[in-house]
Amino acid sequence: MERNNASLADYMAVLALRETGSFRAAAQELQLSPSALSRQVSTLERKLNTRLFDRDTRNTSLTTSGAVFAQIAERMVNTAKDAHAEFDAHMSASHGQLTIAGLPSVTAALLPAILRRFTSEHSGIDLKIIDGLSENVIEAVETGRAEIGFTAGTISTRSRLAFQPLLDDAFVAIGAPDGPLHEDRAYAWAELVEMPFIAMAQGTSVRELLDSACLRLNRPLSPWFEVAHLATAGALVAEGLGVTALPELTLAVLPSERLVQRTIKDFGARRRIGLVRQSGRSLSPAASAFLEVLSQVPLKTVT
Repeated sequence: MERNNASLADYMAVLALRETGSFRAAAQELQLSPSALSRQVSTLERKLNTRLFDRDTRNTSLTTSGAVFAQIAERMVNTAKDAHAEFDAHMSASHGQLTIAGLPSVTAALLPAILRRFTSEHSGIDLKIIDGLSENVIEAVETGRAEIGFTAGTISTRSRLAFQPLLDDAFVAIGAPDGPLHEDRAYAWAELVEMPFIAMAQGTSVRELLDSACLRLNRPLSPWFEVAHLATAGALVAEGLGVTALPELTLAVLPSERLVQRTIKDFGARRRIGLVRQSGRSLSPAASAFLEVLSQVPLKTVT
């Protein structure tokens, strides 16, 4: 006995008949012919092994079993409507969740303005931000913990990620107001590396570019301090313990009121900031909506 084979169309047919009391009126509501609706109900009654409606030439009324089935049908149809509404909300990016990974300088300097606009247009999206070094951003996107990420440099061709360049981030020299950079002028890179230097740790995107700039001078970088976090570098510089060179986006996480920044006239490199995502994988509606907002926010032009 196939008691569980009623379809959503069957449930809707029973409810239409209950409301109209007429095969003709119910068929019109369901956009069926009366004969097609009659066959559908008869087939359903055979599956259930019970009569759902008493029929005569004028009236159609629910049987006792039909009334019970109609109550079940009402719940099933309402559940289906709720499910469709939930999916529509997902597709319109009015509900759902989105996790974004990014370098601390990006999450502090770029994301706030973008997220303010995004949340005003998509207030139902649950957002999560993962900030960390480049390798942490890559790992988060590769493993699916984050759907999109903002990182620096390029992605290995062996990676499962696609890299979309967004902007180039110029390096500036950072020092204390009364320190080696007290003169308000452009400094040569060779001058800076002769000063007490505070460098980001090996393995960071910033350190890779600092080392490359030193190679062009044919001399290694010999920092007085190596630190893993931008805030630490800023605090040491502010205390007059040395100078550093950092991309402009990082200034958002530094104590700017206690620092001065100077142009580096021959650094010769910029940090390229880009968006990473898994190659060949479709983005969720929430991520697609975020990228649409991102495309509308002015960024420095990639050269």
